[in-house]
Amino acid sequence: MAESEQFQKGLAVRRAVLGTEYVDGGLAKADDFMMAFQRITTEWCWGYAWTREGLDRKTRSMLNLAMLTALSKPAELKLHVKGALANGVSVEEIKEILLHATVYCGIPAGLDAFKAAHEVLKAEGAVTGEPVGPAP
Repeated sequence: MAESEQFQKGLAVRRAVLGTEYVDGGLAKADDFMMAFQRITTEWCWGYAWTREGLDRKTRSMLNLAMLTALSKPAELKLHVKGALANGVSVEEIKEILLHATVYCGIPAGLDAFKAAHEVLKAEGAVTGEPVGPAP
């Protein structure tokens, strides 16, 4: 099946934000059932929402981090932390977004978000993971 223009636009943005290896890996593993989800995600989310002119990619990434915290979706948040870094969101901005979301979403959601983000930030070399707190 030939993919729509909206799919192609979305695919380009999705690869730029999440990484070609991740995106193409998901597409390669999709059977007929899962390809329906790949199409709707790529066309609607990436092809429609992410290509609109009203917000830049950095702002969209920042919003995603807050919303995924609110929804308590740490696995998806990990993916979008990496995307946020690619879109120019700094470690300090990620920390502030998660702190702000924690106040509004609650400590359990914030804790999950911080743990997920920290794992990705360490893996990407954006933070050292060295303890800075007071000694016990």
